[in-house]
Amino acid sequence: MFLVYKTMQLNLIRPIVFFDLETTGTDIVKDRIVEICLLKVYPNGNEESKVLRINPTIPIPPEATAVHGISNSDIANSPTFKDVAQSIWDFMKSCDIGGFNSNRFDIPLLVEEFLRAGINADLHHALCIDVQNIYHKLERRTLVAAYKFYCHKNLEDAHSALADTKATYEVLCAQLDFYGDELQNDAKFLSDFSRMNRNVDYAGRIVMNDKDVPIFNFGKYKGLPVMDVLRRDPSYYSWMMQGDFALNTKQVLTEIAVSSKKS
Repeated sequence: MFLVYKTMQLNLIRPIVFFDLETTGTDIVKDRIVEICLLKVYPNGNEESKVLRINPTIPIPPEATAVHGISNSDIANSPTFKDVAQSIWDFMKSCDIGGFNSNRFDIPLLVEEFLRAGINADLHHALCIDVQNIYHKLERRTLVAAYKFYCHKNLEDAHSALADTKATYEVLCAQLDFYGDELQNDAKFLSDFSRMNRNVDYAGRIVMNDKDVPIFNFGKYKGLPVMDVLRRDPSYYSWMMQGDFALNTKQVLTEIAVSSKKS
């Protein structure tokens, strides 16, 4: 039985889904999900969870198995992500999102999987609370250390999707207790506080500047408005579309390119 350490109940307007991924690696474009755990917390405090093993359709490298303990034989008969994508999206849509390092890794990789499965999983409606960013801004450590620091317990089965997801939820509740007035028990505040950049695409290649204009966040045009770059150097669009960028990044770039031509 999982004993959840939390004293403060999250103040929620709508459900929030905490989730964690175990994957074949850390490249959001090339790597795939091998396990996903989703914990939905309702405004009344009720919880509903799902844990799914996924056949990634590519080999799991030994170094990845060494981290999460899932081998190729473990998922040989599991469904592919495409098989379960719609049920996962049905579970998550219209909810806010919580995770540990989720803004930088889990959300971008999950969206890539959805797009490959033919589902345009738009999470821009969601308030995304990254518990790691809250922790790093206030303490700067890892999930295992955060769990020990805030919850006074050792994290057993670290890098198990279920254990990590439960721990993330517990740590957020404990953070609200620990920091008092520094953190508001409000999903929008926590989403804003835990965000490092105002990403336009989930991978953070394109972000909003202080004037709410999309700008490139990498490369030779870093800091320049996307629309200005596309007008000045149309070949840059083709280079990115043919390059090794996330599908969602290409999707966002295309939307900006189309709007640029209309304006």
